[in-house]
Amino acid sequence: MTRKELTVLLDGAVTAARIGGDVLRAGVSVKKRVAYKGRVNLVTQVDTRSERAIMSYLGKRFPGHAFLAEESGSSARTSEFLWIIDPLDGTTNYAHGYRSYCVSIALSVGGTVVLGVVYDPNLDELFSAVEGRGARLNGKRISVSATASLSRSLLATGFPYDVRESRNNNLDHFSNFALRSQAVRRAGSAALDLCHTACGRFDGYWELKLGPWDVAAGSLMVVEAGGRVSDFKGGRFDIRMKELLASNGRIHGQMLDVLNA
Repeated sequence: MTRKELTVLLDGAVTAARIGGDVLRAGVSVKKRVAYKGRVNLVTQVDTRSERAIMSYLGKRFPGHAFLAEESGSSARTSEFLWIIDPLDGTTNYAHGYRSYCVSIALSVGGTVVLGVVYDPNLDELFSAVEGRGARLNGKRISVSATASLSRSLLATGFPYDVRESRNNNLDHFSNFALRSQAVRRAGSAALDLCHTACGRFDGYWELKLGPWDVAAGSLMVVEAGGRVSDFKGGRFDIRMKELLASNGRIHGQMLDVLNA
C-alpha cells in the first residue's frame, strides 16, 4: 500500500473518530438508557448512535470495506480491509458521568493492523498511528517513557466483566503489581490506557479478556511509539488474544516476571 493510500485511509479514520466523538459529546447531558449485556457489562443508546454514525461515514467513503464493531459485530461483507470499531470505550464511565472514555478505530488489511485512531472528546486529544510511521498526539510525535525500574513505574490495568464469577479476574495480578510498582491506576478505558502508555503517561499496562475493538488501535500506538506489546508469556500479541501486556519496553521483562510468578 502506498503512502498516499495510507494517508487517505488515516484521514478517513480521523474524521470518523471525530464524528463519533461529536455523538458522545452531544449525549453527555441526555438521560442515558442503559441495557446490560451481562451482570456488569452495560451499553447505552449513545454507543449505538456513535457506532452507526462512524460506520455510515466509513461505509460511504470506503465502499466495499468490512466492519467489526463492538455493538453490531461483524458485517456480512468480507474484504481484506476490515475496520475495527469501538464507538465508546469506557461505557460504564460515560453512563456515570465520569469523563474517561473515547472512540477507537483501527484498520486491518489482510489481517494486519496498519493504522489506528483513538479520540478523547473530553480533552480533544486525538492519537493516531500508522504502521512503520510512528505515533502522534494531535499531530505531534509521541514516544514511550524512559522509566527503567518497575518500582518507579506508574501502571494501568482493568478488570474483566466476569470479575464476580471467574477466578481469572486480575485481582491477583493487581495485588502483586500494587506491591512492586510506584502505583497502579484503573481508569476504565483500555484504548486510552494504551495511548497513555504510548505517550509516556503510564510506563506499563496489562489486562485480560478484552475484545479486538478494545486493543486494535491502542496496541499499534504503543508499538509505533517505541514500546512493546505481548501476551503474558512474552509471546507475539494478536488482537484476538485474551491477555495483553504493553510497556515502554524497558520494564517489560520485570512485568512478565510478576505476571508469571
